[in-house]
Amino acid sequence: MKLVRRLANLGYGSRRQVEALLRDGRVTDAGSAPLDAEAQPEHEAIRVDGQPLDPPPGAVLMLHKPAGFTCSTSDPGRVVYELLPPRFRLRNPIIAPVGRLDRDTTGLLLLTDDGPLLHRIISPKSRILKVYEATLARDLSGEEAAAFASGTLMLRSETTPLEPAVLEPLGPRKARLAVTEGRYHQVRRMFAAVGNHVEALHRSAVGGLALGDLAEGKWRLLDPAEVSSVFNSVGP
Repeated sequence: MKLVRRLANLGYGSRRQVEALLRDGRVTDAGSAPLDAEAQPEHEAIRVDGQPLDPPPGAVLMLHKPAGFTCSTSDPGRVVYELLPPRFRLRNPIIAPVGRLDRDTTGLLLLTDDGPLLHRIISPKSRILKVYEATLARDLSGEEAAAFASGTLMLRSETTPLEPAVLEPLGPRKARLAVTEGRYHQVRRMFAAVGNHVEALHRSAVGGLALGDLAEGKWRLLDPAEVSSVFNSVGP
């Protein structure tokens, strides 16, 4: 792929804008030698204004999503792209959220421009565990774990029962819940179905990948082993 198109696809501007960067000598190799439009260096060897390029196509990011941000490009409120470099929204293909966390849910959010990988992660056939920690309005009754594990729990307005889920109490009003599905507001609706209300919700892991100590509002690029770990923890 020609350099102009490569840089345009990474969000560095339109083709005309990238051509201007090249004419002005702002695109160089690692040794600061200017590159022309016909050059085809390795991704790692290219610099724009002296800085290494953004992650190459196929990148997978992990973001610690704060409350108050929507997984959207056009929501009238705050969106997760505000937490990323502005160019990421301009990439072609765009770096998109892998599934969604609602506005008030915090925690681990994956983003990628690898469409097949995105669909593999969110596919129900993959049965990848998603782990949430919920803070509740009322004390646990002690019957929730059996209800969630039964495989018969029905959510309001739905016609098929939920897949079994695993609940671990963490305190009178706190619980960890591992689910394999991704229905709309699923965790909140599960607790509503057993007479409780989720006041705060945090996702701590997707498959075998844990959020760890990544600070709220920060993101990092995942290496191939970390991406593979997403598929290392699946439901029955």
